[in-house]
Amino acid sequence: MEDIGISIVTASYNYQDYIKETIESVQSQTYTNWELVIVDDGSKDNSVEVIKSYCEKDPRIKLYQHEGGVNRGLSKTVQLGIEKASNEWIAFLESDDTITPNYLEEKVNVIKEHPEVKFIFNDINMFGDEKTIHNYDEWFRLQQLEIKNRGNFADFFDLFVNRNIVPTFSAAMTTKTILKSLNYETGAGEPRLDHHLWQQVALYNKLYYIDKKLTNWRMHPNSYISTPISEYQDLVFAWHFYKLSLKRHNIFKYLPYVFLAFRRTIFRCHLNQGKILLFGKWIQLFKRRKK
Repeated sequence: MEDIGISIVTASYNYQDYIKETIESVQSQTYTNWELVIVDDGSKDNSVEVIKSYCEKDPRIKLYQHEGGVNRGLSKTVQLGIEKASNEWIAFLESDDTITPNYLEEKVNVIKEHPEVKFIFNDINMFGDEKTIHNYDEWFRLQQLEIKNRGNFADFFDLFVNRNIVPTFSAAMTTKTILKSLNYETGAGEPRLDHHLWQQVALYNKLYYIDKKLTNWRMHPNSYISTPISEYQDLVFAWHFYKLSLKRHNIFKYLPYVFLAFRRTIFRCHLNQGKILLFGKWIQLFKRRKK
């Protein structure tokens, strides 16, 4: 099979302290047919200068910015990176994460052995803030067990109803054709962008899982995982999932999953305070008398 070129898309924003490690982890790849497409989203720190210093030494590293160097948000930044990518296969790498030296080699081997595969993701290693790691470690461990029980190449659509089984952009690799066909308007904030995208991918495609920790996912106070998600955002994602499930023409199969996603968001009653949570908003029903 002809050597496969891989475009790695990195959205950069104010991570001057981390971007060096990110870039150097790509340069350390055992598979060398790659380009690194970095799109800076209006960073206010020294990120652009750091990236330019690498571009000058390695022509495989390319820097792009929005017109006028403005900040346009994650969605527009990711889309610009996809547009600038010159290869059909695109991997994502967040600007505060790193990948192991065999990351690309492992995924290219999957493509060569299984040409039918259109989306590949892998296990991750969390590092950095110990408190955040402790809070999520057991949750991810149980999730990975559930994924492995499905097998390497499986239909994972139902698992995306109210969670993202691809823990970070930095674990995902798919095709430019698929990425250009997706809807990037989440309706629930940018921290859930990857979840929104992979829900759509999983609707029509089986996903291939590599049970190896090929991604080093950095935990720190500014990580997207630390961004709180409201009940309203949960509701929006459950609604997105329900609409997607209708396209499978089997609404009864997915109703239990939708119900599980809706249950704590649509109606939560707090009688001790005399109010209910309805569609993400608290409504005061009555005031309790003071004893």
